[in-house]
Amino acid sequence: MLSLLSINWNPNPELFSIGSFPIRYYGLLWVVGIAPAYVIAHRQFHDRKISEKTFEPLFFYCFFGILIGARLGHCLFYQPDYYLNHFWEMILPVKFLPGGGWKWTGYEGLASHGGTLGLIIALWTYCRKTKMHYMDVLDMIAVATPITACFIRLANLMNSEIIGKPTDVPWAFVFERVDMLPRHPAQLYEAIAYFIFFLGMIYLYKRGQKSIANLPAKSSSLTATGYHRGFFFGLCLTEIFIFRFFIEFLKEDQVDFESTMSLNMGQWLSIPFVLIGLYFMFFYGKKKKGS
Repeated sequence: MLSLLSINWNPNPELFSIGSFPIRYYGLLWVVGIAPAYVIAHRQFHDRKISEKTFEPLFFYCFFGILIGARLGHCLFYQPDYYLNHFWEMILPVKFLPGGGWKWTGYEGLASHGGTLGLIIALWTYCRKTKMHYMDVLDMIAVATPITACFIRLANLMNSEIIGKPTDVPWAFVFERVDMLPRHPAQLYEAIAYFIFFLGMIYLYKRGQKSIANLPAKSSSLTATGYHRGFFFGLCLTEIFIFRFFIEFLKEDQVDFESTMSLNMGQWLSIPFVLIGLYFMFFYGKKKKGS
């Protein structure tokens, strides 16, 4: 029975159209999420006295790394049978129709695990070009990453996708495009969590800056952040993917084959990211002290 306290949710995912090309909340919120991350990364480059010329190409590496990685991650992790037989739909934001023709859909499937891998690889190529220390760049991007993740989950909410399981909690959402069952707004849970993680990152970064304000300048990364190299990168991976692992228990499976798994795909993919994050938080700095 529908709870009287549930929230009916059925926004139009299209904000407006330019000719035959729709402008969706999904794409808009992606851009909105990247914008503050760009500002925060720029501030950190400024704090480290790194030139504007070095900073300028970073946005393009991050944007395309996330987009390509997230798209390929969804296609290969969640729907390989379909997309390996529809290769161009994996690359292009369109759906080819039976009998010919195509329809603009945008990239309807993007996976956060793939986006993370894509970003890590893109930053490696950026560092090879700029000669910056790879871990310094990963740390700076990690401080900004949770705010982008927050807006991406809000984008999922506007699309009524990645929905939660049925529930009777008073804040349940009825995703009318899916069914009329009150469900956990899992996208909103994640968005709130990632925003809190973002505030924590900013707090730790500013605290680190204060702790080194009176120290003489050194080449060690300890004087750049107040923490060892890799700390923020490890913290970002650990907190986001630990939360992702447990929130999956409140979500519906995204694809049918997950129903036969002891843990779903999102949980299995989160485990290695958590282990990598813990390594960089607690062990990498000890082995690379002063590097």
